Amino acid sequence: MKILDVKLTISAVRVSQFPTDNKNEFLLVGRSNVGKSSFINTIIGRKNFARTSSKPGKTQTLNFYLINDYFYLVDAPGYGFAKVNKQLKDKFGLIMENYLEDRDNLKMVFMLIDFRHKPTEDDIMMYNYLKHYNIPVTLICTKVDKVSKNSHEKQINIITKTLGVTKEDLVLFSSVTKMGRQEVHDKIVENLEII
Repeated sequence: MKILDVKLTISAVRVSQFPTDNKNEFLLVGRSNVGKSSFINTIIGRKNFARTSSKPGKTQTLNFYLINDYFYLVDAPGYGFAKVNKQLKDKFGLIMENYLEDRDNLKMVFMLIDFRHKPTEDDIMMYNYLKHYNIPVTLICTKVDKVSKNSHEKQINIITKTLGVTKEDLVLFSSVTKMGRQEVHDKIVENLEII
């Protein structure tokens, strides 16, 4: 898949602002600071298109990135960041619920988890929440380059056991080495049914 054109078209806080063109969508979710912006930049092959922030919890809207005028990558607010006040947390929850409940053109969720750590309670809750909606989920293990190769199997076992998934459900990903980028492209192409 060649990515020629990328536009941030909409930053939505309510259903009425979501795109209405029925193009296929791929949702990105993950804890604040898990590396969603770096993931987006790696996937689209741009350096600083999605802004990375040293301040977790910065994304507070659903950001719709239109790719090749054909499908959207949808970046959701990060979850599980303690310093975000309860009112904002509730607002995030509502945006997510409204989005997930009736988005027929949502093809898959890429759920990002930090490969260095055991999935948190928030990760487990989010994974179960997505499964409740029967949406296909691919788990993206970020920051793989920060874990020694000898520890990969151990980390994979911890993640699969904690979330009750198989090794095949995981994509090991690094925005530094570009590991996993092709696998993500392949998943998108499979779900778009394009060649």
